[in-house]
Formats: sequence, C-alpha cells, structure tokens
Amino acid sequence: MPTSIITIDDLREFKMELLDDIKKLLTNQSKGKLKKYLKSSEVMDLLQVSPGTLQNLRINGTLPYTKVGGIIYYDAEEIQNVMTANRVDHGVNS
Repeated sequence: MPTSIITIDDLREFKMELLDDIKKLLTNQSKGKLKKYLKSSEVMDLLQVSPGTLQNLRINGTLPYTKVGGIIYYDAEEIQNVMTANRVDHGVNS
C-alpha cells in the first residue's frame, strides 16, 4: 500500500472545496431547490397538517400527487403554486 504525504496546502485546498460545496447546498436549500419531490410525511411537516387532512387535499384535487409503487410523491413546486394561488390578502396596510 503506497503512502501519501498530505501537506497543509492540501488540507487548506480540501477545506475550501468543502466550504464551497456546503455553501452551494445551503443556497439551493434556501431557494427551495434541494428536493424536487416530497413524500407525504415531508408534506405534512411542511404544511403542518394531519394525515387525514393531507388525504382530503389529495381527494378533493387541491394537491396534485404521483403514486409510484405505493408511495405518494408531491412536486414541491406544485405545492408552492397551490399555496400562492390560495393566498388570502385582506388588503391590510401596515
């Protein structure tokens, strides 16, 4: 097994690459681009609704979904669109 010597410069370069990767992940997460599809449990956490309420949103057509192999997936962008479309603005000026 060959031996490699790691220098301080190697560690510094690795650190910078790692920090860049973490920044990209955090940026994508803040833009909502980290996950395209969400499972039911993730949607319930996001919307803070019960399993029954989520099922009602599916049944009445409020939330579009895809079922693959018994697992229900929701498109994160479609959830955002539903939330935006159903926004209630009372016209209260602060």
